[in-house]
Amino acid sequence: MPAIEGVNVVMVGPRRPSGHEVDLAATLELIDFHNSTGVKGIAVLGTTAEFVHLDFEERTKLIPLAVKRSRIPVIAGVTHSTLDGSILLGQSAAAAGAAALLVMPPYFFRYQQEEIREFYLRFADAIDGAAPIFLYNIPFFTNEIACDTAIDLMSTGRFAGIKDSSGRWEYYTRLRDLRASKPFTLLIGNDAIFTRARTDGANGVISGVACGVPELMVGLDRAISAKNTAKVAQLEARLQEYIKWLNEFPTPLGVKETTAMRGLKVGPNAVALGPARQRKLEEFREWFKGWLPQVQKEVA
Repeated sequence: MPAIEGVNVVMVGPRRPSGHEVDLAATLELIDFHNSTGVKGIAVLGTTAEFVHLDFEERTKLIPLAVKRSRIPVIAGVTHSTLDGSILLGQSAAAAGAAALLVMPPYFFRYQQEEIREFYLRFADAIDGAAPIFLYNIPFFTNEIACDTAIDLMSTGRFAGIKDSSGRWEYYTRLRDLRASKPFTLLIGNDAIFTRARTDGANGVISGVACGVPELMVGLDRAISAKNTAKVAQLEARLQEYIKWLNEFPTPLGVKETTAMRGLKVGPNAVALGPARQRKLEEFREWFKGWLPQVQKEVA
């Protein structure tokens, strides 16, 4: 399997008007687009894709099509509210040729760390080496993988890596220190700390920002690798400008809007905005129209 490193994009998930079915044509167009942007891999059915809105059968149908269509590795989100559901998704994705499986703890109901640890160990047992498994820590939306739990699981050697979306620097540094003695792939999932962590030695990012502005994340990663500190500072400032706007809206609405403004179909929003936020969204669109050409010029 290819290494998961550098800038990987987590795509939005276009849905049909029914709300529970994948818009396959729009999804394949997105895959084609991101195959040409310089990202190293594509993550499907992640948080930015709003996987929770899709029927189980729709998820199992999407992954083989994505793998077949993409010329770069496909990372498959296989999170479910149950262990059995995650296993079925994981086995299906592995059989389809996904480069890696990305699985967060079960969502909605709250579990203690001993249950989360058991969940991952049993998931690994069921997958049985069929595909690399990445832990996915995203405490904003589901049970947290406490840092001690993540360290314990990574120390078993049964997991290829972790995507940490907590945005907490101490969480990252503890995993970084563990990696020195127990090699694994350490990926950032919160774009706000990408530059600092990548400069410090993180293997890469699975980025929602890269869906709406792939050239910014690819250009920033290139500048970091080249140790071009002036360019890094310039593009990091652009990244934080964009993230500040994203934080004005429910996840992942801001990313969907900018992806749509690139001429790509993103499907309906899950929930309508109130009047005040709708006005703010219009401001965001106008800002983005002027901001994007500047970014494209700076990364060229």
